[in-house]
Amino acid sequence: MSHTEVATPVAMDAHEEPEMTHRQILVVFSGLMLGLFLAALDQSVVSTALPTIAGDFHGLNRLTWVVTAYLLTSTASAPLYGKISDLYGRKRIFQFAIVVFLGASALAGLSQNMNELIIFRGLQGLGAGGLMVLAMSIVGDIVPPSERGRYQGYFGAVFGVSSVAGPLIGGFLVESISWRWIFYINLPIGAAALVVTSIVLKDRGERRQHAIDYFGALLLVAGVSALLLVTTLGGSPSGYGYPWGSWQIITMIVAGVTLIAAFIFREMRAPEPIVPMHLFRKRVFTASNAAGFVIGVAMFGAIIYLPVYLQVVKGVSPTISGLELLPLMVGILGASISAGQIITRRGRYKMFPVAGTAITTVAMGLLTFLSATSSYLEISAFLFIMGIGMGLVMQVLVLAVQNGVDYKDLGTATSLSNFFRSMGGAFGTAILGAVLTDRLDGNLLAALPAAARPHIGQISRLIVGSPKSLKLLPAPIHTAAIQAYVHSIDTVFIVATPIVFLAFIAALAMPEIKLRSTVRTRSAPPGEATPPSAEMEAPAADPLVV
Repeated sequence: MSHTEVATPVAMDAHEEPEMTHRQILVVFSGLMLGLFLAALDQSVVSTALPTIAGDFHGLNRLTWVVTAYLLTSTASAPLYGKISDLYGRKRIFQFAIVVFLGASALAGLSQNMNELIIFRGLQGLGAGGLMVLAMSIVGDIVPPSERGRYQGYFGAVFGVSSVAGPLIGGFLVESISWRWIFYINLPIGAAALVVTSIVLKDRGERRQHAIDYFGALLLVAGVSALLLVTTLGGSPSGYGYPWGSWQIITMIVAGVTLIAAFIFREMRAPEPIVPMHLFRKRVFTASNAAGFVIGVAMFGAIIYLPVYLQVVKGVSPTISGLELLPLMVGILGASISAGQIITRRGRYKMFPVAGTAITTVAMGLLTFLSATSSYLEISAFLFIMGIGMGLVMQVLVLAVQNGVDYKDLGTATSLSNFFRSMGGAFGTAILGAVLTDRLDGNLLAALPAAARPHIGQISRLIVGSPKSLKLLPAPIHTAAIQAYVHSIDTVFIVATPIVFLAFIAALAMPEIKLRSTVRTRSAPPGEATPPSAEMEAPAADPLVV
């Protein structure tokens, strides 16, 4: 079995603390899940409030920066949190991230203009990047991989709940209280997370001599920021960004690629690299992150348009569109928890990302059949299948990575898993958004009556920005706009389907390492480096297997 691998048996350190009981782990998990819920919720809860915020601050031309600022800082900071927590311990860094997030949330709610809100959203992202990465890393500190599946399934459930609850909660708060409460609601949840982690969480990570590569960190943040700016600003003229061929976008692409190349060159020589290059020699690490990146491209880039489909084509409110995504949440919730329980009992995990990416590919293909007359039952079935596929993949890829690396690299490896998935989501949103925009203009031109074609730009903006105003258009124009949008979003799903299939191929290529029954890879005497994991029945001559 040349593709099956296993980690070295682990001996318990004499000074290592005994493993926690199931009850103790659940108490810690309550705090971790609250922190993770904060970060995951804030990715989606703001979306329904953006039009109201833009109206209050008269800042429609800077509206995208409310999202972009959060995306930039949360994605770029993730690898730094992972590395710093490996060096200093995770509890204090996790609590620091909570405090930063809560402080920024309070300031965002108090914002008096668009500039202030953008700055405070960036600060929120700095905290959120640590919440996501460190919650998953702490699991690696307290639960051995052989038992981790049952617990990480709950994390998948958190992502599923937040993806649906975000628009629902945001819509309710905006319509009944004020958009400011989408930020204030974070305060009691975060305070509870801070109290729980302060009481029950202990730092189990080892302290080591450290020399953080600050210059490498600067190169990484600058390079990632440049590339993310390309994805958020590219292809959007008329005040929202720049055309793809503009000198601004080309300059950012060149700068981003150059900075990332310089970062890689730096990391290969740094004594304490932010991203250890040796991790990419592990097939399980490389294949898992490739699958995570591709899933992010297709899944996040396509799913983001489903609420717009429901609001534009089916004519429902933002709150109702959130409710109608419940089948997606149910699928994620059930599949994620079930997969975790089965992994814990059987000790095998590869079949889940393989099956999950296959199911997600099928679901994406089914979404290409959405039309203006699709029933809610049909939509629900497609969303439920999609949820099952997503639930089988997301957290299992993190488990595979954590189990396949040495304990000293746990935080870094976990942060990189989230980093690649977030980057995939950013690129997917841009790529598939460009597909939607391009096809929408073409389909509108073909569908609109001749007299309305000079107003195609205004109608296109109404479709994606103001569904309520779209309803007020004359019936022939409204019908043409609906048909044009349906055909355009079908094209988005057609493009996304083969992309998801690439994730299926990456999952097939991922070797399976036997789950360890202890937290650490093995004990090493003080001063001795932890050896690389040995992998059962892997051919010794294969340079990619370490």
